[in-house]
Amino acid sequence: MIIGIDKMASYTPEFALDLTTLAFARGDEPEKYTIGIGQNKQAVIPNFEDVVTMGVNAARKILTVADREQIDMVIFATESGIDNSKSAAIYAQRLLGLSSFSRTIELKQACYAGTYGLMQANDYVKAHPDKRVLVIASDIARYGIATPGEVTQGGGAIAMIVSQDPKLLAFNDDSVYMSQDVADFWRPLDRTEAIVDGHLSTDIYKEMFLTLWQRYKQNTNKTLNDFAGFAFHLPYTKMGKKALDQIIDEAQDGQRQRLLANLEASQLFSREVGNLYTGSVYLSLLSLISNSSDLLPGEQLAIFSYGSGAEAELYSVTLQKDFHQYVPVDETKTMLAQRHEVTVAEYETMFNAQLHHSYGESQTAANSTRKTVQFWGWRDGQRIYQ
Repeated sequence: MIIGIDKMASYTPEFALDLTTLAFARGDEPEKYTIGIGQNKQAVIPNFEDVVTMGVNAARKILTVADREQIDMVIFATESGIDNSKSAAIYAQRLLGLSSFSRTIELKQACYAGTYGLMQANDYVKAHPDKRVLVIASDIARYGIATPGEVTQGGGAIAMIVSQDPKLLAFNDDSVYMSQDVADFWRPLDRTEAIVDGHLSTDIYKEMFLTLWQRYKQNTNKTLNDFAGFAFHLPYTKMGKKALDQIIDEAQDGQRQRLLANLEASQLFSREVGNLYTGSVYLSLLSLISNSSDLLPGEQLAIFSYGSGAEAELYSVTLQKDFHQYVPVDETKTMLAQRHEVTVAEYETMFNAQLHHSYGESQTAANSTRKTVQFWGWRDGQRIYQ
């Protein structure tokens, strides 16, 4: 039985901040951001967007009537949860018009949870071949204004449908994974911004990738030459290159250039959006299959997923016949191109306008002219969506 990703789509809010503009405002050289970090823009999250709205708006792009009939599980991966009890998947189920006879669950493990969601969906479809699973990875990366992590903020969502006989990518069931208790990044319940040790996080990311790559080769007997490209978790795009550089000399000369070119293809969307946490590696995957000029059906891609704290997984997928026809290239590029570029002052105002507290009634900047699902504010301690 072939199981994998049948459809995928991305969503990010309509506002973006140019990082060259941010660099000047912070007294930094623009190249520190655009070259050193590898980012051009980052998504700016208005207070009428959260992980639910972004995940639902991504999923709406791919759901059909037939999908709604076959989906009986919604897996929502996030580390930006809106409730300590009720899962974001419950809201998504209702807003997407899915059957009430469904399982709805939220997963958390830093940036890794989206991958675990896909692995669980894979196992479920194996046991229920006539069913489909909706996996949503949605997050908002917040570090604070004028902090060292500010340049690696961002936000958005990836929605994926896992099914039998997928149109895009098939899972190869060759995962290797590991976990290690590391204090490189965490977000206590009493904070809205994360605590991060950037240097340690980079070191652990690289170490885990190298360790899992060696284990993967031992388990599968595959080499670097077996892959057309890699999709990496990209909190910033330079991170993927740091990982790949550790093993690139294992590839043959021509293959080496191809892998580096496809690494650049995998970075293009992330350069414009920033960090998606749980969705980051799958934005990288979407960028790779959207922007590479040489991928062919039957070729294999490697995927490295990392979540601080720390947990990582390395696995591969196989490109399916006619997969190009089902990649939402134009839709994704149009979404990114049509965003409104904000000033630094506007970005700071939006950053500080988030409605984190449920006490009393409050209203966001949502308005009825938008065609997207929005968070309208708090009423009687409940979040209101429409």
